[in-house]
Amino acid sequence: MASAADGTSRLHLRGLFKRLGPGVITGAADDDPSGIATYSQTGAQAGFGMLWTVVLTWPLLATVQSVSARIGRVTGHGLAANMAIVFPRPIVSLLVLLLLIANTVNIGADLAAMGAAAALVVGWGSHIFTVLFAAISLVAVIFVPYHRYVGVLKWLTLSLLAYVGVIFAVDIDWRAVVIATFVPRIDFSAASLTLLVAIFGTTISPYLFFWQSSEEVEDEEADPEAGPLIEHPEQASRELNRIGWETWLGMALANLIFFFIVLTTAATLHASGVTDIQTSQQAAAALRPIAGDFAFALFSLGIIGTGLLAVPVLAGSAAYAVGEIGRWPIGLERLPADAKRFYAVIGAAIIFGLAVDFSPIDPIKALFGSAVVNGIMTVPIMAAMMIVASRRDCMGPYVATPAQQVGGWFATTIMAAASLAMFILM
Repeated sequence: MASAADGTSRLHLRGLFKRLGPGVITGAADDDPSGIATYSQTGAQAGFGMLWTVVLTWPLLATVQSVSARIGRVTGHGLAANMAIVFPRPIVSLLVLLLLIANTVNIGADLAAMGAAAALVVGWGSHIFTVLFAAISLVAVIFVPYHRYVGVLKWLTLSLLAYVGVIFAVDIDWRAVVIATFVPRIDFSAASLTLLVAIFGTTISPYLFFWQSSEEVEDEEADPEAGPLIEHPEQASRELNRIGWETWLGMALANLIFFFIVLTTAATLHASGVTDIQTSQQAAAALRPIAGDFAFALFSLGIIGTGLLAVPVLAGSAAYAVGEIGRWPIGLERLPADAKRFYAVIGAAIIFGLAVDFSPIDPIKALFGSAVVNGIMTVPIMAAMMIVASRRDCMGPYVATPAQQVGGWFATTIMAAASLAMFILM
């Protein structure tokens, strides 16, 4: 009897993991090098003071991501294609251009950080490693189906769990942590608001919207028994339920890492007087109480693993959007010969992103800057997405739920207000 029960449990567990898809992968990609740098800067600069943003951004992130996934699964088309139905083509083209610019900057900053992280370990070759990682990302995207590629890379990102070890290695004022986590405290200065916009931008990023929406379409097209929910309403209950719990789970894991990176850097760097991270060495030093002499290696594994996971997502989301506007054959499961222009956009985004590595800006500063850019550009893209999700001519009876509409527009308003206040005070 026990053996049968164990076998049934394994079957249920296997079935659960099989159903994990775009939501969890998107959550993993959210903790990219830009996120690590921004969260590290947050802990160093503000101490525990910005931990409340973890609690705020989790439901907002999960809501907007579930809306983007819903659009893809209901309509059978990605976010850009649906925007083109609702808005004039010049407006959609402008939004896609903003996405392409933001993603290219982010790709460049991620690649530069990956090169700098590798150089921390070996002591040389930052630019060489950056070009190498760009080549690896490009070759993997073109020649390896993404579902296989990401399966390997997710193991590398587990190194980020090292940040959880801070609770065993450093004395922490847990009363202060609890208060800072659940009692918001906002300093209305240009520096603090810039930090807030960067947190929003690296956590609730436009590339994640386009990516998860398009991956829902890819998953649906790969299943011969599936179809757009607007054409197959009998699948709606199961699929919308799956999108809901899977997305909330994926974003919870992303924000858990967010919380512990801020906690670690606050308890180590900020506590020792380091309030502005200028280099990768300083960011890695936050792990020294946990990993000792292996701090640089552990930090590098996290940066490289998340970078190799995120660069294809950044480039792919831009290519999906451009391809949908141009009505090209698109998809990471397609052979290069069947989607030449789609893969050309991916290649161009990665190659142009390399320019960031040869600029005088330190990778950590470039990563933080890309988060601020994302925070600003997210606002119009999110507003357009929420309008699409509420339109019955696109979504039929599966428009965004009242809770999704309230949460999505609240997130849009909060990010718009933070960006506007930042510009005014600057």
